[in-house]
Amino acid sequence: MLLKLKEWIVSQYKTVEEYNDLPGQDVLLTDRYTQLLIIEKHRRQEEREKEMRTRGAGFFDARQKEYESITVDQLFKPDDRGDVPQTVILQGNSGHGKSFTAQKIMLDWASGSLYQDRFELVLHLSCKELNHLYNEGEQSVVDLVNVDEKFIPLVQKKLKESPQKVLLLIDGFDELQFPVSELRKCPVKDLSTPAQVDAIVGALLKGSILSECHLLVTTRPTASDKLNKLLKRPLRCTEILGFSEEGVHDYFKRFCKDEQFGEKTLGSVKENETLYTSCFIPVICWIVCTVFREHMEKHIDVTKGLETTTSIFVRFVSILLKHHCQGLKQPVPDLLRSLGQLAESGIQKQQVLFDKKSVEGTVSDLTSVPFLCKFLLKETVGTKEMFSFMHLSFQEFFTALHYTQDEERVKELLTLMEQQEGKTHLLPVIQFLFGLAKVKVVQDLKDLELTTNICLEKHLKEWVVKLIKKKDGRKMLFTLHCLYELHDEDFVRTAMAKWEKVKFESIPLTRADCWVLLYCLQCCPTIPSLTLSECNITPDKLRMLQPALRKCQELGVWNSILSDESVQQILTAVSKQKSVGTVWLSVKTITLHTAQNILNFMKSTPAAEHVRWLRMVMCSRHPENPGISPLWIEVLT
Repeated sequence: MLLKLKEWIVSQYKTVEEYNDLPGQDVLLTDRYTQLLIIEKHRRQEEREKEMRTRGAGFFDARQKEYESITVDQLFKPDDRGDVPQTVILQGNSGHGKSFTAQKIMLDWASGSLYQDRFELVLHLSCKELNHLYNEGEQSVVDLVNVDEKFIPLVQKKLKESPQKVLLLIDGFDELQFPVSELRKCPVKDLSTPAQVDAIVGALLKGSILSECHLLVTTRPTASDKLNKLLKRPLRCTEILGFSEEGVHDYFKRFCKDEQFGEKTLGSVKENETLYTSCFIPVICWIVCTVFREHMEKHIDVTKGLETTTSIFVRFVSILLKHHCQGLKQPVPDLLRSLGQLAESGIQKQQVLFDKKSVEGTVSDLTSVPFLCKFLLKETVGTKEMFSFMHLSFQEFFTALHYTQDEERVKELLTLMEQQEGKTHLLPVIQFLFGLAKVKVVQDLKDLELTTNICLEKHLKEWVVKLIKKKDGRKMLFTLHCLYELHDEDFVRTAMAKWEKVKFESIPLTRADCWVLLYCLQCCPTIPSLTLSECNITPDKLRMLQPALRKCQELGVWNSILSDESVQQILTAVSKQKSVGTVWLSVKTITLHTAQNILNFMKSTPAAEHVRWLRMVMCSRHPENPGISPLWIEVLT
C-alpha cells in the first residue's frame, strides 16, 4: 500500500502549472526546478546592505563568497552537538521558490531519491487549502493532509505506530487567513477527534499532538517571528535566497531547452546589470525566459527584442499581487502608494534598511505584503526587527511608481537633477520613470488600477530634449537608456536629430548599452557621426551594431584593438551606405588579410567611391618605448 501511495504522490506532484498556463496546461517539475541557494545563518546588517547595493556579476560573486549553501537533504542533518532538529523553518521572500521546493521534496521522497532512511512517510499540508477547510467546520488531522481517501488508513497507521518516522510539510504558513492558537477551550487530543482547523494546526506546530513527528514549515520572513513562538524544539532556521549565479544559468538552460538559444538569451540578459541581478528571484527568471521565448517563437532576434527593464518589473509586480497576496486587506492602489512612499523616503536618504516603526507608519498589514523582506538584527540586549525591499533596484522602481502619481513631484525631481550634479543615486529612478511612461506599460499599470499622470510623458520628453541640447557627453549613455525605456520611435528620432555627433570616449560599453545604442540609432534615417573610442568594442558587439553602422556618414572606432573579423564587419556595414565621409579604424596589427580586405573594399564596393578618407591605425607599441607613434594606413579618394 505504501508503494501505491508513493505512486499516487508522484502522479500528483510531478507537474506544475505556470502563471500563464491555460486550463490543462502544465510542465514537468523536473524541467523547471533548479537548485536554490539555501543558507543556515543569520546575515549581518552590513552583509545585507552591501548585497542590496551591488549589481550584476558582482552581486552573485559576493553571495558566493559570503554564503555556504546547503541542500534539501541536509535540512534534518545533526547539528554541531549531534542533535537532529525536530522542526525546520524554511523561510524565503515571495517568488523565491518555497512552494516549488515543497513540491520537489514530495516528488523526490515518493520517487525514492530523498529521505528514504529518515522518513517512512511525508505528508503535505497546503495552507492555501487549509483556508478553505477552515470555513467547513470541524475536521480531523488526517482530513488536512493531501492524500486520496483510500490511503487514509495507511496514514493513520503510520501516525500511530511510527510518528518519529513521519515528516509533516506545512507549506505557506504566512498565507493562513485565520489566527493560529493551540490554547482553546477544547484542545485537540488525538488524531480522529474532530476539531477546528486552527486548533489542529496550532497543536501540530506546538507538538501537543504528534509530538514525535518532524515538521518542515515554509513561510515568508514577515511571519517567521509569529511562527517561531509556536514551534516545538529543537529548531533549525534556514533561508532561501533564490538562485545563485550557477542556478540562474541552469534555469535558462532548462527553460530554453535549445542550448544555443539559452546561451544567447543568457548572454543578452547578463549585460543588463539591473535585469541580471533581478534574476536571482525565480519569478523574475521565469518572466525573462518567457519573454525571450515569445521572441524566439515569433522569430524576433533577442538582440532586437529585449523587453525594457521597467516592463519586466511591472510584470513581476502583477504576478506577485495576483498569486502571492493571499488575504491582502487593503486595495492594491493603496498598497502600491504606501510602498512607493516608503521606497522614496529611503532613496532620498540613500537608505536601504528600515526599522519597524517607520515601515508600520507607512505600510499596513505587513504579513500580506509580498515585496518587503523582514529580518532580525541582534543588538547588545535583545533583537531588532528590520525591513528592506528585495534589492535596491526594486526600491528604485517603487520610488518611480510613486512619482508617477504626482506631477509636481516629477517636475521637482527633474529640476533637481538639472541643478545638482551629485544626485547620481536618482538616475535609475528617472530611467524607471521613462519606462513607466511607455504606452504598453501605462496600460499594464491600468490593470493594476494605477493611472500615471497624463502629463508625465510630456515633462519627461521636454526634460530629455534639454539634456540633449546641453551636449553633455557624460550623460549621453544615460540619455540613450532613458529613450530606450520610453520606446517611442518617433520621439527618439526627433531627439537624436539634435545630436550632430554621437561620441563615446573611454566608456566601456556593455552589450546592453549596445542594444540601447542600436535601438536609438536605428530610429534615425542617417547618422552624421559616430565615434567609439576606447569603448571595449568586441566583434560580437560590432556584429550587433552593424545595422546602425551602415547609416553612419562618419565613423570612427578607436583604440578597441580591432581584429580582422571586426574590420571586415565594419567594411561590410559601410559598403551598404550610399555615401560615407570618413572612416577611422584602430587595429591591433595590420595584417596582410586586413590590407587585402581594404583593397577589395576600395575596388569592388560602390560606396567606396564616396569615401573621402579611410585611416587605419596600428595601435601596438613597443613595450620598451611606449612613446613610439602608432603606424597607420591612409587611403584618400
